[in-house]
Amino acid sequence: MPVATRRRAWLLGALTATVLVPATVLVTADSSRAATTVTVAADGSGTYTTIQAAVAAVPSGSTINIKPGTYQGQVSIPTNKSGLILSGTSGVAADVVVTGRTPQSAGSASTTATVLNMAANTTIRNLTIANTYGSGTQALALYAGGDRQFYRNVNLLGHQDTFLSWKGSAAATVRQYFYKSYIVGDVDFIYGNGTVVIDSSKIVSLSRGSSNNGYITASATYASNTYGILITRSTLSTDSAAAGTVALGRCWHPGGSTSASGQVLIRDSSLGSHIRQSGAWQDMSGFSWKTCRFNEYANSGSGATNGTSDRPQLSSSTAASSTAQKYLAGSDCWNPVL
Repeated sequence: MPVATRRRAWLLGALTATVLVPATVLVTADSSRAATTVTVAADGSGTYTTIQAAVAAVPSGSTINIKPGTYQGQVSIPTNKSGLILSGTSGVAADVVVTGRTPQSAGSASTTATVLNMAANTTIRNLTIANTYGSGTQALALYAGGDRQFYRNVNLLGHQDTFLSWKGSAAATVRQYFYKSYIVGDVDFIYGNGTVVIDSSKIVSLSRGSSNNGYITASATYASNTYGILITRSTLSTDSAAAGTVALGRCWHPGGSTSASGQVLIRDSSLGSHIRQSGAWQDMSGFSWKTCRFNEYANSGSGATNGTSDRPQLSSSTAASSTAQKYLAGSDCWNPVL
């Protein structure tokens, strides 16, 4: 069996089945059309056979229930479809697979991501989003560009650049919350300039068969924004990467921009032996990792620091103001944290 085929089989086989209680999201529906509930089923037993057709048809605030199956091609949720809920009906993320295999070199991040979610107040739960293009180039599974997005029991599968959180303006960051989810990749697979909290989740680094098996994060948080990427109460593991070959992240300055000062905190999490002791935080494109704001706090496991000087630790007093709630609150006091 080819390596790529074995790896895809491993990814799908590793997914855990979790039945979850639906979350509630407050939304404002389109004033001209009432929110509705529709069903997508690839076998024709629902209202629509594709997710994109359902997104195009329903007004803001609607619920799209998705029956088990594999759904090919990009799903794009535009800014004018706020408050949508996309929910796999079985409650098992592996049962509903939204998949594509387009590399970013074929277009742009927004045109090639398997799911492009630009709308505010969306909830996506109980499904898998995959980009199966393979290793060696950027190939996004999810591009999240809307504020107050909630992902629960979602599997993000890819290699390089699996998940991008992005907002073009420092004045108004986007916030996304992932809970009990599963994120897989190898190079910069959690990246961007948005504010992201990954809570009670599993983050899996794939082996590239190298002494350098990649970087988990590539943060480009604007220097003016306090909060970037928070990984909390989670488990960082690998499929087969050797000990000490995976970095926690590197410092991304898009286009050489000096307005970026990536911010990442990994706290209260279990880190496997694949995490580097020395060099856990890496330079990028001529910028030192010290130009970014990288920290850890109260981690455990064989990959947690044993006192290496280049792994900064937060003080207890600073950690108190670096919780999931603090990251996501914003000026509107949004608090989806479970």
